Amino acid sequence: MKIRSLILAACVLLVLTGTLYWSEHRKPAPDTKALADTPPAILKLDRAAITKLAIKKKDAEPILLAKNDAGAWQITQPEPLRADQDTVSGVLSTLSSLNSERLIDDKATDLKQYGLDQPALEVDLSEKDNQAQKLLIGDQSPAGAAVYAMVAGDPRVFTLATYNKMSFDKSLNDLRDKRLLTVAADKVSRLDLVRKSQDIEFGRNKDEWQILKPKPLRADSVAVGDLVNQLANARMDLGGADGSGKGADSAFAHGSPVAIAKVTDESGSQQLQIRKDKDTYYAKSSIANGAFKIDSSLGQAVDKSLDDFRNKKIFDFGFSEPSKIEFHDGSQAYFLSKGGQDWWNNGKKMDSGTVEALIGDLGSLTASKFVDSGFANPTIEAIVTSSDGKRVEKVSIAKSGNNYIAKRENDPTLYQLDSSAVVDLQRAADAIKPAVAPGK
Repeated sequence: MKIRSLILAACVLLVLTGTLYWSEHRKPAPDTKALADTPPAILKLDRAAITKLAIKKKDAEPILLAKNDAGAWQITQPEPLRADQDTVSGVLSTLSSLNSERLIDDKATDLKQYGLDQPALEVDLSEKDNQAQKLLIGDQSPAGAAVYAMVAGDPRVFTLATYNKMSFDKSLNDLRDKRLLTVAADKVSRLDLVRKSQDIEFGRNKDEWQILKPKPLRADSVAVGDLVNQLANARMDLGGADGSGKGADSAFAHGSPVAIAKVTDESGSQQLQIRKDKDTYYAKSSIANGAFKIDSSLGQAVDKSLDDFRNKKIFDFGFSEPSKIEFHDGSQAYFLSKGGQDWWNNGKKMDSGTVEALIGDLGSLTASKFVDSGFANPTIEAIVTSSDGKRVEKVSIAKSGNNYIAKRENDPTLYQLDSSAVVDLQRAADAIKPAVAPGK
């Protein structure tokens, strides 16, 4: 009995050993169909090493680009032009890791059937070690969603998704830098507007703009900043016959001068001459040849009056929480100071909500217009301290007819206020009251 059991166990062990040996040495064969269906790469390049790019279309002048010593791309043919760095970067990104949809023919002998004997598009890439690759694009595939492609010197023909082709099938206008001024808005330190009506000069101190000419005036930093942004974002309108070339040059020559905008940053100055022909605006830049149609909003922006760029706000503290407020209106007077989260008046804790309402009305005081006279015998005076004591603003307000005139200390400008704004301010001052004691 024992002998039979031993024999049976030995047989089972032998079978298990054989099965294990077979499983270890009988690995499954690769799935050749899956490998065949994997789209092969057409190009694999180091984008940073590419120094030249040429795009050649059938029956069109080639476009050649080269990277300069500073690492920026420039168009060298058909004419020297600044290149749009983002667009060129996008083209190179697509080309440097270009994958096919599938392999059509691994040893093509008849290129004509694919339209590759006379390619519709040819893209040449040169690297800094003088290695070069040439991508050829032929006809569309029968389904229309792909095109035939190959690399010169490689007999294989692939299909390439049409959207991939569109990523590098660019025209001269697509590739050129269409900026009329190559400045960053936040780096501009000075702006000059030369106009027939009146010249204006703006200067920048950190984030604040000041009017320097025709005389020193407080500037509306938002309004001036918007104009600087529009100038920095000005683009050539290259669409249509009048968008570039002789059409725009002729229209500019016959147009009426609107303004010359000169912007200055740490690298120097650039200027834009703007003219208007009928209802269309055109511009010539100091950094680009020729005239170009521009958006009408820019033409209208440089043609605004001086008052449009002046600061109409009476107080400058804005979002900076005041720490002290001295307010006089006839016999009424407050000497408010902030301690922690509380407001105090001559040692008495005040209701914060009523003080904040007064601050809101002071901060929203805005001139309806600027006037040359009418300020006499002021009856209201407000002194606001903010920015950790660094800014002290003193404003006096006088009655003038049906309105009021405000004047800032050390500022000759007279600001006309609507009577309703002053009445609201007086009501806010009347409403200030002591804080309610806890438990009452």
